[in-house]
Amino acid sequence: MKKDTNNGKTQHAWKQKLAVVTGASSGIGAATARKLGAQGLSLMLVARRGELLAKLADEINRSGGDAEILCADVSREEERLRVFETITKQKRPVDILVNNAGIGWYGYYADMPWSMALEMIQVNTLAVAHLSSLILPQMRARNSGHIINVGSIAGGIPSQGVALYSATKSFLDAFTTALHRELRGSKVFASIIRPGPVSTGFFKSAKRRNGGRSIPAESLGISAQLVADRIWGLLKRPRRVVYVPWYLGVVPWVEAGFGWLMDLLGPRLLKRKPGSL
Repeated sequence: MKKDTNNGKTQHAWKQKLAVVTGASSGIGAATARKLGAQGLSLMLVARRGELLAKLADEINRSGGDAEILCADVSREEERLRVFETITKQKRPVDILVNNAGIGWYGYYADMPWSMALEMIQVNTLAVAHLSSLILPQMRARNSGHIINVGSIAGGIPSQGVALYSATKSFLDAFTTALHRELRGSKVFASIIRPGPVSTGFFKSAKRRNGGRSIPAESLGISAQLVADRIWGLLKRPRRVVYVPWYLGVVPWVEAGFGWLMDLLGPRLLKRKPGSL
């Protein structure tokens, strides 16, 4: 039987490259870390929950990977600077930045505490912009690197109950698209991945935060592994945007052609009592 060496060649090609993954302690971040670690990349895993990070890094390292952890709250500027300074001191260039950290909340925006709104803005947008601004100049200087931002179809369909969340993901859409166009012609890439609902702890977390409610799309979630696979695909074949699943690529046309229908039906979903979905 002929031995398949393709996986070995792939791992060799990515060996020594460093990927920084934020929000790596669970969900899409953890699945992405496992996927990239299995492909031979070195990993810097960033998140607030140190115990979960340590378990994940141990799992990856026991499987022959190379993962380090850095406990940090990317909602805080000083913490983002600490992440960058820690990596810089190691004198290792960041080849891949996966801006995955994000938080959600479902309910009327009028009921959303400002503290929750501010944290969402800081994590979902400021952290992405700041970390990208710190790492991108080095990528450009080397003419090598890839920034992948984890967006959402909510960025293309502003919906009831996720007013601010949709806005933060719309920011990522515009920001990434502009970066992608600025970097054309170089070997530095900026991409955004736009998944639909994903079956992770995201929904439970959103519900627990300051009076949040159950999100109707929770039962339709895809696997975090599928998103991680698409992120790996983006690294192998850089593109501006990838939808997960692929058929969600119709989303921009849905909003343009049927936004009026959402205007009529959307509010009815939000008016349902928690637990009635």
